[in-house]
Amino acid sequence: MEKARVDSWIWAVRITKTRSAATSACKAGHVRVNGERAKPAQPIAPGDEVRVRQHGFDRVVVVRGIILKRTSATEAAKHFEDRTPPRLPREEAGSVPTRDRGAGRPSKRERRDLEKLRGR
Repeated sequence: MEKARVDSWIWAVRITKTRSAATSACKAGHVRVNGERAKPAQPIAPGDEVRVRQHGFDRVVVVRGIILKRTSATEAAKHFEDRTPPRLPREEAGSVPTRDRGAGRPSKRERRDLEKLRGR
């Protein structure tokens, strides 16, 4: 059975832009293979589930074939099945409260109001 390094594979199928970014993601713990944290040199085989955390969201793909070199996007798409759940629309995701620049730290009253608003 064919196997490949996980960092090389996620770069080759264009999940990350560079191989060094793929290696950094593995070292930081943002890559999981079959639910377990993956080191950059961990071998993967067809049928494995790979989760890559990007921009605060998980991208879930299933390995369908092994590819070692970066090729065109249409060729790379043949080697994985994307099972990423759809993201929530901005209206449903909710907004993050922000303070005006230069407003300083919140006062005790403002902090209590924020906590009340958050339901704490």
